[in-house]
Amino acid sequence: MPLRSKKADREGKFSGNTAQRAIIDIGSNTVRLVIYGGSLRAPITLLNEKVVAKLGRDIGKTGRLADAAIDVAMRGLGRFAIILDDLAILDVEVVATAAVREAENGPEFLDQVRALGLEPRLLSGEEEARISAMGVIGAFPDASGVVADLGGGSLELVHITRGECGKGTSLPLGTLRLPQLRGDQADGTRKAAAQALKSANWDQPIDGPLYLVGGTWRAIAVYAMQTQGHPLSDPHGLEISRADAIKLANVIADCDAEQLRQNSRISAQRSATMPDAASLLIALLKKLQPSKVVFSSWGLREGLLFDRLAPYAKSQDPLLAGVAVFAAQRGCPATLATRVAGWTVDALPPGWQGSERLRLAATMLSLASMQTEPNLRTGAAIDWALHKRWIALDSQDRAMLAAAVCANGNQCNLPNRIAALAPPERLEVAIVWGLAIRLCRRLGVLARRTFYASSLVTEGNKLVLTLEQSHAGLFGVANEKDLRLLADRLGLEPQLNIVPDATIVRISDYVFDQMPAVA
Repeated sequence: MPLRSKKADREGKFSGNTAQRAIIDIGSNTVRLVIYGGSLRAPITLLNEKVVAKLGRDIGKTGRLADAAIDVAMRGLGRFAIILDDLAILDVEVVATAAVREAENGPEFLDQVRALGLEPRLLSGEEEARISAMGVIGAFPDASGVVADLGGGSLELVHITRGECGKGTSLPLGTLRLPQLRGDQADGTRKAAAQALKSANWDQPIDGPLYLVGGTWRAIAVYAMQTQGHPLSDPHGLEISRADAIKLANVIADCDAEQLRQNSRISAQRSATMPDAASLLIALLKKLQPSKVVFSSWGLREGLLFDRLAPYAKSQDPLLAGVAVFAAQRGCPATLATRVAGWTVDALPPGWQGSERLRLAATMLSLASMQTEPNLRTGAAIDWALHKRWIALDSQDRAMLAAAVCANGNQCNLPNRIAALAPPERLEVAIVWGLAIRLCRRLGVLARRTFYASSLVTEGNKLVLTLEQSHAGLFGVANEKDLRLLADRLGLEPQLNIVPDATIVRISDYVFDQMPAVA
């Protein structure tokens, strides 16, 4: 069957996102197809489908991929090939990892995959470790520490330093192998893992965090968030101290699968692997002694995408790249958001601007929310801020985004789920951002001319709104209220100035300096 026909149906779109590229990950436990759209720097997942083939389940005993597992995998891969052809996705990368790498009949299996029209690439253990680390670097720019990617057949470990990969290794400590290592001893997994780390010279303290990649690690993060009543839902970026991580791992290691399945967000597949994975985590924490644990949802597949980017694209801010595409699809182009951010910047006293990347992201989400129904606007924008998988953003940053979109909707009394995530002083800064955005968008309804016929600045103890004579009539009752509300929040006196036309010069360098590049 010919794959990726140029004449294939081009109507395969997902909520306005054109399917641009796809990765098939042939792992030891699952065979997965992920289709991506959005920004190249911050891709979004349009389709994520897996087949639990457990290709690596018999490797330790027979050294071969089981025939039944191959049948399941090939059935899934055949389906994936048809989907990709029908969607006319030309950019398809197929990789195989530990199970296929180690199996005696791995080459024959890859020949069957090629017969489908796919072009699989077999990754070495070192390549797998490096590419997983690239995924973490893409999600956490300039990260330093150690990446631990736990799959079905292996555990990849690699040092990273300020966004650069060191040498990596692959150890036979995947989730499918851990039960055998445990044997009949309750602490068998922990002891075997500790010995494997020592034999591979991975038993020395590290300088920095331990970044955990893989579905079973994320299930552990979900368990932690739900048992603690965490107000966020996405485990990506969750940070836990080493001491708390050891306590958590000990609790999970002592649980059985049935107990863990009581959590509605943990699947039967993950609950079965979590206790052994927790024992492995204890060994890692005790040997490596990281400063903290950070959970990453970006790993091998995202690393494949990030690794291919040109240097200029890798250097883009992933938060702004992702938010810019998301907001543009909802009626707020990046150019408009940067004009609003430029118009409001001079109203903020020194020390109040905070992170400009975060303020620009808040501006995009606030303006995008105004394209939705009035009764949905603020609630939807809060959910975008708190729960959408933005990259390079921590919990406090999310709270600031949420506070800004609340204030943009004239809701300055923040819900508890926002207030619990950040100190009051940071939330106050974000509320001011939101009120300034509100004043700007309501003053001239975001008409381009208004940006050049008005300005907003702080002068001494006054917040001064200046309008040229041609636009003096814009200042209505609602705008007077908006100006006063913002001034009161800043502890300033509101003032309106009317000046002759062509008096205000606003060639905003901010627009060009802060514009998010979107690849």
